[in-house]
Amino acid sequence: MNTIRRFAVISGLVLLGLSPAAQAQLKSGDNPEANEVWKKVRTSLFAARPIINAGDDVLLLETPNRAEDAAIVPISIKVRAPQSATQYVSKLYLLIDNNPSPIAAIFNFTPNSGRADVETRVRVDEYTHVRAIAEMNDGKLYMSTRFVKASGGCSAPPGKDQAAAMASLGKMKFRVEGDVSARKPVLAQLMISHPNNSGLAMDQSTRQFTPAHYVRAVNVSYAGQPVMSADVDISISENPSFRFYFIPSAEGELKADIVDSTDRRFSSALKVRPAD
Repeated sequence: MNTIRRFAVISGLVLLGLSPAAQAQLKSGDNPEANEVWKKVRTSLFAARPIINAGDDVLLLETPNRAEDAAIVPISIKVRAPQSATQYVSKLYLLIDNNPSPIAAIFNFTPNSGRADVETRVRVDEYTHVRAIAEMNDGKLYMSTRFVKASGGCSAPPGKDQAAAMASLGKMKFRVEGDVSARKPVLAQLMISHPNNSGLAMDQSTRQFTPAHYVRAVNVSYAGQPVMSADVDISISENPSFRFYFIPSAEGELKADIVDSTDRRFSSALKVRPAD
């Protein structure tokens, strides 16, 4: 069982064992270090390695304070320093403490990413701390934390029926934003048509839980070189969307390969011609 799936089980057991008073304390947003799930996730992922609480001038995590829709909560993570061959972010961890699957995503970057920034949308199941942790290529860890007020996102019904969702399963669309200049970071967006069923939503017609079915791996490359990859889970919203950067040194193909939890594989590509 991989790290993300294992903690989907652990977190549920821990939260069930907490007293109402302890749960109220976790929901208060006052103490980010008090959450028992976070303590276990921290130990598993990072052992006793120090984690630096970063200011917004180093690592900026943007979330709404109170989500309008708990099933589609926008998340933005920005690393202030650019990627370089000598100093770069190798991984970004997106953690949602009180979700059934607290490790929402682990993003992997290279110097070819240009910037280790990412935007996506997540489900939030109850009031919780959300954390972004940047792991540098030298092993240093930096964390930014926000408290989000939202509930019910993981068990919310899907936006469209399963037949319609399956008809467009795996279709992808790339969008490149702004001017595309050679050897400069370019912002791109990957949109994936997929129900990303959490396994926690009940079908109102059958009164049965819709089985979990979600995108679990995303790999993006440019001209055959890795740009961004991600291990993701049920905390990512229906129809996953990711915004990220890449550096086009010359004309090439921006390509995405995804794998879902049933081992279905899908690919899409976009030709990119940067200006000199």
